Amino acid sequence: MGSHRSLAPSGRRRAPAGFDRGAAALCALSAAAAALGGAPAHAAPRTDARAEVDRLYTEAERATQAYDRAEERTDALRREVRYAQDRVARRQQDVNALREELGSLAGAQYRSGGVDPAVELLFSDDPDEYLDRASTLDRIDAQEAGRLRRLRSALRELDQERAEAATKLAALERGRRAVAAHKRTVEGKLARARQLLNSLPAADRVAYGRSSRSAGPGRLDLPALTGAPGVRAAMALAAVRSALGRPYVWGANGPTGFDCSGLMQWAYAHAGIQLPRTSQEQRFAGRQVPLSEARPGDLVVYRSDASHVAMYVGHGQVIHAPYPGAAVRYDPVGMMPVSSVTRP
Repeated sequence: MGSHRSLAPSGRRRAPAGFDRGAAALCALSAAAAALGGAPAHAAPRTDARAEVDRLYTEAERATQAYDRAEERTDALRREVRYAQDRVARRQQDVNALREELGSLAGAQYRSGGVDPAVELLFSDDPDEYLDRASTLDRIDAQEAGRLRRLRSALRELDQERAEAATKLAALERGRRAVAAHKRTVEGKLARARQLLNSLPAADRVAYGRSSRSAGPGRLDLPALTGAPGVRAAMALAAVRSALGRPYVWGANGPTGFDCSGLMQWAYAHAGIQLPRTSQEQRFAGRQVPLSEARPGDLVVYRSDASHVAMYVGHGQVIHAPYPGAAVRYDPVGMMPVSSVTRP
């Protein structure tokens, strides 16, 4: 909000008459509020700071899921590039072997009285030219023609393999740039959030760490369900409980640290189920059920953009990796808006 008053020039000056300590404190409070996000002087700076931290953590979590997705795709492209390069190398070996055979043939013909005109064409830049003109030559035999056809085929396949490898390499480079961009976004938002948290009094920082970040209905009284979870769900539950207390680490999927979707992927890997990497993909990694029918082991996905995920453990509770600076912990299933429940 702009001010219509002229600011006094900087420097040491005597306070004007009537400017008491209370006015000085009010000015300091206004400056602090502005530093915490441009809030007007009448806003509560601590509340504004905590709300801004919530917003930054939420945005960082969305960027983390984008980072996870880009990293997963980049890893897949790396494997494809290695495979493509292996194919190119094998195809090059085939071409070299065929050229060596034909070179030996040319040497033998030279020693026996000169190089066959057909073999001379072998050393042109375009082997297709040989085959296109071979029908006009009366000294080519079936063996020579067969070898050169194989060479032409091998060269064409080599060119195709090289083109595919180049395309995958270009995609890999784009993926690397996307990963780097998402990483910068996450790190920037987390740095701003830490700066704001550090500006709060110690008691407020502790209180923030104990509270849930996002507004939601809080504890939901879900109906009691009969029967134990399935074997695989029970194994995933045991794994996620074993992770309690381990730190949130963005972009990590265990075993020493986790982001929200990385924890779910890691837990279900212990049950022999390979979940996708991101919360958006995990949302569709099974059968969706109503929240009222949630069973232990189900994945609870939050927000309309599915940017957070937790595991339902029963009695209205979930286990999840909340945000940087917090450990894997229990929270009420209604800690933030639920968008879906998935049973892997």
